[in-house]
Amino acid sequence: MYKTNFLVLVSFMGLALFLVNCNINNQPQPVNPHASREAIALLDFLYQIEGKYILSGHHNGPNSPMKYTNAVNEMVGEYPVVWGSDFSFHFKNNNADSVRNEMVDKAIELYDKGHIITLMWHACFPSDGDFCDGGESIWIWEPGVPDEQWDSLVTPGTKLNQQWRDQVDNVARHLKKLQKAGVPVLWRPYHEMNGIWFWWCNERGEDGFVKLWKMMYDRYVNYHKLNNLIWVWNPNAPRDTPGDEAYAYDLFFPGLEYVDVLAADVYHNDYKQSHHDDLIELAQGKVIAMGEVGKMPAPKIINEQPQWTWFMGWANWLYKANSPDSVKALYNDPKVITKKEIEKDQNGNFQLKL
Repeated sequence: MYKTNFLVLVSFMGLALFLVNCNINNQPQPVNPHASREAIALLDFLYQIEGKYILSGHHNGPNSPMKYTNAVNEMVGEYPVVWGSDFSFHFKNNNADSVRNEMVDKAIELYDKGHIITLMWHACFPSDGDFCDGGESIWIWEPGVPDEQWDSLVTPGTKLNQQWRDQVDNVARHLKKLQKAGVPVLWRPYHEMNGIWFWWCNERGEDGFVKLWKMMYDRYVNYHKLNNLIWVWNPNAPRDTPGDEAYAYDLFFPGLEYVDVLAADVYHNDYKQSHHDDLIELAQGKVIAMGEVGKMPAPKIINEQPQWTWFMGWANWLYKANSPDSVKALYNDPKVITKKEIEKDQNGNFQLKL
C-alpha cells in the first residue's frame, strides 16, 4: 500500500516537473491560435536561429520580382534566403490585380524552392482603393490624416471604414491563394508607422495606429481565416532628424497578443545599439528582425547585436548605399545564412544545412 502510494507520488512529481520544464523551455507561439502548420514551422525556425545566425534577405518590386535577388547573387555568388515583395498599388497604366497575381505566383515558386517569403503593402488611403493618383484624396506619402477622417476610418459602419474593408479584402484574396498553396508569409503591413511620411504614420493613442493594426488583424484572422500569416510589426528605428523624425517604438505598439515578430527599418547606416536593445525589451522574448535596411549591416554590427533574425536589403539601395566589397563581407560572415545553407522538407520545416 505504502509502496503503491509512493510510486504514485513519484509519478505525479515527475509529471509536474516535466510540465514545469516544458513551460520554462516553451517559446512564444503564433498569436493566431489557428496558425497553419507551415506558419508554426517557420516561426519555430526563427526561434531556433535566434542569437546564433541571421538570415539574409532582399526586397524586390512587384513588377520585377527577381531583379535585386539576382543582383545580390551576381555580386556575391549567393542568393539571399528571404525574398521580399509588395502588394503595392497601381497608376494609370498599371493593373494592380494582374501584378499582384504574378507576384503571388512568384512567391509560391520561390517558397517551393526553399526561400522564406515576406510581404508588405504600400497601401493607398482607403477611399482610393488601389489607385494612388495624388489627386484630391490623401496621398500615400502624406502624413497627418485629419482627426475626423481618422475617426471615420476606424469606426465600424462608416463609408470610409467600409472602403477600408473593401481594400483589405482585395489583398486578402491574394493571401488566400498563398494559404491554399501552403505558403507561410512574414506579413508586415503599415510599416514605419512611428515615422512622419505615410498616411498611417504618427497616429497615437488607442484609437490611432494601434486600432488600425487590430482592425486588420481581426479582419484577416477572424473573418478571412488567414492562418498562414506571421504578424510582423515593423516601425522605423527611432531618429530625431528634423523633418524626418521617427518616434519611440512603444507609442505605436498594439500589444504582444497581436504581434509575432518585432522588426525595425534602419537606413543611413544608423545601427544604434538602442535600436536592437529597445526592441528586445518591448518584445519580451519574441524574435526581432531588420525589416528593411539601406546600407547593409557590417559584420561588426550583427555580432554586437546578435538577436536580429533576418535583414532585408531594400531594392535599389543595394547599389545606392552599398559597395560590392561590403556586401561580400556581410554575406561571407559565418553568422549570415544564405539560400544554399537551409533546406525545407515537405511539411514546411526549415533547418540549417551547416
